[in-house]
Amino acid sequence: GILQHPDGTVLKQLQPPPRGPREQEFYNKVYDSNCCDSVLLELREYLPKYFGVWSPPTAPNDTYLKLEDVTRKFNKPCIMDVKIGQKSYDPYASAEKIQQQVSKYPLMEEIGFLVLGMRVYHVSSDSYETQNQHYGRSLTKETVKEGISKFFHNGYCLRKDAIAASIRKVEKILEWFEGQEQLNFYASSLLFVYEGSCQAMTVRLSDVTLAEKRGVPKGLLSGGDILEYNNNIHVINATENGKIEASVSKGLSKFYALHKKAYSKRPHSQLSLKVEALEQDVWKSSTCIAQEHLNGNVLPQLEKVFCHMPAELKETPAVEVRMIDFAHVFPSNTKDEGYIYGLKNLITVLQNILDN
Repeated sequence: GILQHPDGTVLKQLQPPPRGPREQEFYNKVYDSNCCDSVLLELREYLPKYFGVWSPPTAPNDTYLKLEDVTRKFNKPCIMDVKIGQKSYDPYASAEKIQQQVSKYPLMEEIGFLVLGMRVYHVSSDSYETQNQHYGRSLTKETVKEGISKFFHNGYCLRKDAIAASIRKVEKILEWFEGQEQLNFYASSLLFVYEGSCQAMTVRLSDVTLAEKRGVPKGLLSGGDILEYNNNIHVINATENGKIEASVSKGLSKFYALHKKAYSKRPHSQLSLKVEALEQDVWKSSTCIAQEHLNGNVLPQLEKVFCHMPAELKETPAVEVRMIDFAHVFPSNTKDEGYIYGLKNLITVLQNILDN
């Protein structure tokens, strides 16, 4: 598996030949200090940073690849490993190896990717749900969309912001593949990571943007209580004793003001909404929701505001998508059509989850 180094990097033990040396050679080639190949230089953007090899003092013959810990900056990282491509075996695989790989997931050629595992933080229970490779192999053409959407559901709602950001990052990787003809990747994966902690979820709202999006006169946004969400649910009102009650009479501006007031009086509350007026009328709000502090229909109303806000109104969430696992990378003079096929299919599935 992957080990943590005290300096914040991760250590991946080198696999037996030829896989291990091939992966090391790949990293050495891409991260060569003398590299001037624009294709490889751009590729670095989509890989974990590489810091050479490392061996423990007690076992100098054990070699590890020293790599960036992509999850390090996250508080509650949600992680998914997706193998990409129509074939999970390389051109030099034996007939036995091909049969073994195909039998693991016969739909690989048709779907173009395979979920190898996921770990999802659920806000409601403050715990992680984990799925292994058997979960991914159980997915069919009909259930793969639902299977992947599970990764973006935090127990309260679907994290559409994380889906939208993931799509953009996968599209950048697809652009790279469409423009290069020197490498083909087999049995390689994409590592998806997003921030699962609700404390890190932020929504950026602009008076001008909201006025344009909702058709509300701009003059009413700064001084009045008229601001509404587009489905006419006006969210919640906080009472002085800390209880939360549903309200259909308060606009979002009142909601923010009341919670700012409540936050200052209840610094240890598990439901807090802190709002600051920033330059150019841009507001940020952050919330952490504990289930025991929610009642009535507050939860679905909060979901509408914080989880289903249109993507264009959201601040870019903390999301990473990186390519990993390069034991089967080979020189080529053609586009990697199998990998491209898998990326396109994955983007389609993610887009369908987002749209629906």
